[in-house]
Amino acid sequence: MTTYKEIRGTQIEAVATDPSNPVEGQVWYNTTSNVLKGQAATAVGSWASGNNMNTARAGLGSAGIQTAALGFGGYSPPIVAITEFYNGTNWTEVNDMNTGRDKLRGSGVYTAAIAFGGTSTKDPALPGGSVANESYNGTNWTEVNDMNTARFRLGSTMGSNTSAIAFGGQTPPPAIVGVTELWNGTNWTEVNDMGTSRYMISGAGTDSTEGLVFGGRTNPPAANVAITESWNGTNWTEVNDLNTGRQRPGGLGTASSALAFGGEVGPPTNATELWNGSNWTEQNNLNTTRMEMGGAGTTTLGLGFSGRAPSLSAATEEWTGAGAGLTRTFTDS
Repeated sequence: MTTYKEIRGTQIEAVATDPSNPVEGQVWYNTTSNVLKGQAATAVGSWASGNNMNTARAGLGSAGIQTAALGFGGYSPPIVAITEFYNGTNWTEVNDMNTGRDKLRGSGVYTAAIAFGGTSTKDPALPGGSVANESYNGTNWTEVNDMNTARFRLGSTMGSNTSAIAFGGQTPPPAIVGVTELWNGTNWTEVNDMGTSRYMISGAGTDSTEGLVFGGRTNPPAANVAITESWNGTNWTEVNDLNTGRQRPGGLGTASSALAFGGEVGPPTNATELWNGSNWTEQNNLNTTRMEMGGAGTTTLGLGFSGRAPSLSAATEEWTGAGAGLTRTFTDS
């Protein structure tokens, strides 16, 4: 009879705690819980509920990865400067931004992030956009050089605190723009506009040389769109559309592997789509239907949090993409 060791090259180990980095196909017996476990790979991407944020809100900025994420600002009400840190299990309130803003964007990681744009007023008669830009060092926020164009409801790459893109959005009186600016760690520089001016958009990307913008709303005519554009460091190029046109979706990932989730179709939606660099494919839906969410991480291990539908939400969901590692427990049933 062929043994497990002959097939896999290793024995089934007896261990008191689960391995910290098991490989696919590895099997072990946990002597503490008295169960047999093995490492598999997920067949389909899906969302799982995590612990709530401390402050329910919408229109917040975000940065980081699934196990070390930031959520900052937003509308609670009122408009807040509150910043929270997620360690993969729980959210903890940390030091506030200097200027409370709603409908802003962020870029970077937990120890090195920036927060830019947004608005500090909810008065429809005073639709003011902001040029404010703040840098976070893991402890405190510091004001740094402003954007060139004041705006809110804009999009951005996830980038870093030294290389990011801000694009599109809404400016007074109001006007819808396709303006694109690059951040180099010191200053913002205006570059080529998006092909389609729009706001209430989302995006993905790792730095200022590659990016993706999707969804949003044009005006006029007032309409939700499925338009997707790709940034190559110099120009925007229209690529294949989302399957579901929507405004205010959440977004995460890179220009070649991105996730669009939630948003507003007419009513809010929980639809999730995966971008593979060429096309969008429908995935398992969010558990909680929402729009104006924060997003962090990658299409392998991602995070979606907060938002509204239409009530404000503090819900957090963790995304595990197809092919990610998954520990399973074997039973005799």
